Amino acid sequence: MRNSIFPFLFVLASCSGPQSTKDEVLTIGAVERLDSAINALIPKDAQIEVLASGFDWSEGPLWLESEQALIFSDVPSNQIWKWSEQDSLTLYLNPSGYLGDRADKREPGSNGLALDISGNLILCQHGERQIARMLAPLDSPSSSFEALATGFEGNRFNSPNDLVFNSQGQLFFTDPPYGLDPWDEKELDYQGVYRLDVDGRLNLLVDTLSRPNGIALSPDQRRLYVAQSDAERARYFAFELDDAGEVLSGQVLLDVTDLQSETRKGLPDGLKVHSSGVLFASGPGGILIIDAEGRHLGTILTGQATANCAFDSDEQYLYMTADSLLLRLKLK
Repeated sequence: MRNSIFPFLFVLASCSGPQSTKDEVLTIGAVERLDSAINALIPKDAQIEVLASGFDWSEGPLWLESEQALIFSDVPSNQIWKWSEQDSLTLYLNPSGYLGDRADKREPGSNGLALDISGNLILCQHGERQIARMLAPLDSPSSSFEALATGFEGNRFNSPNDLVFNSQGQLFFTDPPYGLDPWDEKELDYQGVYRLDVDGRLNLLVDTLSRPNGIALSPDQRRLYVAQSDAERARYFAFELDDAGEVLSGQVLLDVTDLQSETRKGLPDGLKVHSSGVLFASGPGGILIIDAEGRHLGTILTGQATANCAFDSDEQYLYMTADSLLLRLKLK
């Protein structure tokens, strides 16, 4: 049975806690096509499928090829969830980002997730204000972590948000203040974009962005994309990199400040780069499709403030974390 958004909203309102929609196919939203180039990426009959609902704020989706599953953070609940065709929705890790005793933290959990070159799970941990490695294997997760980076030049990070590895094992990540609580001491007077080298050396690459958030690399790894979640300057940036991963120059790829409206919720947040070089970037309305020259090709309109997205290994599907929902869209 295929339902429209309206029956789904009734189901969502009547449920309590995260749950899968495995027993019936629910769809939501639409695909807005502004340029015919989008048709090479998204089939004309593609529909946005709702896979699960009931999360506080879903984030950081990551496809695990070895598990044939998607994992993603629920930041306020301090949990990571797992979804697969076989097992549907299961709790993967609890706690995920804060290991302390306070029960009044707003965003304690993990946010961005990635695999390092050895296949270990690496987490941006809001509550612990660090980049960490899970010490357990992917198929038997546990809340045992090793800190990889906790601060810069003697000052603690704000709250690491999103991350991406290159093929050399260098880790690029952003550090906005969203995970800080009112009583936390902000020790850095900027919001940084960093590179952590394989030898453990930490490098500050950019300190001029007001709210750096999502981060991704171009297929040739010579361009670093960063989303800025600032309602006054809602932009996607492109930074050119040299062979060592140092920033050579930077520019605004696309400014979407004027796209914000009551019907187009959300700001630039998480983003991923397709093998074609096209960006799938969360922003006003859902997931914006942007080519490497900054052309806005269209938007996957989710109807929700949308946090992030991820491809499966062969780019057959795009998975999206959108507020309380986990969504999926078939690609070409």
